[in-house]
Amino acid sequence: MATRIENINSDIINWAITRAGNSLDEFYVDNPDVLDWVEGKKKPTLKQLENFTHKVHVPFGYMFMNEPPKEEIPIPFFRTGAAPRDKVSLNVYHTIQIIKDRQNWLTNYLQESDYPDLDFVGKYDNNSDFKEIANDIRKTLKLPDNWAGKVGTWEQALDYLTLQIEEIGIIVNFNGIVGNNTRRKILVEECRGFVLVNKKAPFLFINSADAKAAQMFTLIHEIAHIWLGESAGFDNKQMLPADNPIELLCDKVAAEFLVPELFLREKWKNSQNIKYLSRIFKVSPIVIARRALDLGLITKSSFFEFYNNYIKELKFKKENQSSGGNFYATAKKRISLRFASYVNNAVNENNLLYRDAYKLTSLKGNTYDKFINEYLFQA
Repeated sequence: MATRIENINSDIINWAITRAGNSLDEFYVDNPDVLDWVEGKKKPTLKQLENFTHKVHVPFGYMFMNEPPKEEIPIPFFRTGAAPRDKVSLNVYHTIQIIKDRQNWLTNYLQESDYPDLDFVGKYDNNSDFKEIANDIRKTLKLPDNWAGKVGTWEQALDYLTLQIEEIGIIVNFNGIVGNNTRRKILVEECRGFVLVNKKAPFLFINSADAKAAQMFTLIHEIAHIWLGESAGFDNKQMLPADNPIELLCDKVAAEFLVPELFLREKWKNSQNIKYLSRIFKVSPIVIARRALDLGLITKSSFFEFYNNYIKELKFKKENQSSGGNFYATAKKRISLRFASYVNNAVNENNLLYRDAYKLTSLKGNTYDKFINEYLFQA
């Protein structure tokens, strides 16, 4: 007969259920056995309790604690509006943990390998001029003034910018789910991205579930955070920042970097066609519309009308596209080829066990081997 677990704390059970974003009443309707545990009518077996912890994404050991642990996110999470800045959903919380674990490992690896600090991290503060910061970012990324003219589309511009950013030592992760778990989506409405800043290994996370139209702006917004030395997460609803000095400054930097004011004003005289201008600047139409709003070239109501219509168009296109895709091509962006190369080097130097490499990359066994051998070295 299976061994029953006696010391079950009903408060921990209820906490785990609500922590995972479930209603207690609805959960117990679907899982009457768990309600029996809470009411003391039955005791779970070890296997039943393990299955429960997997369902609610809680470490097994938590079930034997006297009270729920305090789980705090390590960064402020800025929101457009009045939502709290210290609480996020479980999926976002676990994603921050995954990226933080990667950063902690890489920081230690770079320190042990005597890599120098990155001198652009925290180079400016919130009293600095946004145009000066934008110009310094452009210079550090080795981008000529007409860099956008050298790429065909703004989608290609996003890929090119990501490559340049990683070249200077910043890791960029694109993902719309927790690890590789397709059932655990990261809602764009809650998180467009976040940045974890330190002097050795800054990490950027971009929500790839977001429209590519918005990812470019998020990317440069996060880069501005690195130049200011400030970690943060953000939702940037309707491409607008939270009411915070650093958020407002980062937005100005991103806007000036992507669409310089003087250049836009010059082009605006000849055409106010936002989609045409987006092709000139190699940014999304949303970024052009947002910049036009900032410069007083369009009204706020005009911006929101354009924004909402454009997002509807993108949603319609996405719903009518096939959902296929190459897992390994996606993994390149989820993990970052630069990060994967550090992991592979550490494994080859016998400084990292395969078990730990699997955990850091969210890949296992043959999948990890194929990614490293066939995709990392083809990059």
